[in-house]
Amino acid sequence: MDVVYYLRFRDRVKIGTSATPRRRLAAIMHDELLAFEPGDRHVEHQRHVEFADLREGGEWFTLTGDLATHIADVRSRIGEPWAAYDRWLGDAYRRLSS
Repeated sequence: MDVVYYLRFRDRVKIGTSATPRRRLAAIMHDELLAFEPGDRHVEHQRHVEFADLREGGEWFTLTGDLATHIADVRSRIGEPWAAYDRWLGDAYRRLSS
């Protein structure tokens, strides 16, 4: 299951995607996982375009303004990132076994 993740390191946010977020996040220096949202590279690319004016380089963006609001909105809709991810995985496994 692909997710778009938002990782904070100091005052910057990395917007990325992974099908194995536990492994991926373990490989990236960060201070905090801010949010997950369901999505693949297409959604990740949309977010990179949406927040292009805040890009600091690569997949890193300044944590301010519209990006901070977006992350807060995602977090309020979806909840704690790992709990949401576990729910999504459980739902996916149930669909496969039906």
